[in-house]
Amino acid sequence: MTKPYAFNQTQMNGIVEEVYANIIKECEKLKFETNCPNEQIVALLSVIAANYAPIVENKK
Repeated sequence: MTKPYAFNQTQMNGIVEEVYANIIKECEKLKFETNCPNEQIVALLSVIAANYAPIVENKK
């Protein structure tokens, strides 16, 4: 089992906030340039999130 992790306050006010703002900005840019619906952005973010999700093996 992995140890719980939390960003510290400096990280939250720095790199985490910066990355969050960049992701939002790029999603808005994608919507503007492609005229795609929000659901398509959610689908894209889900695919990206899956790259960072732990691999769960089926144990039968």
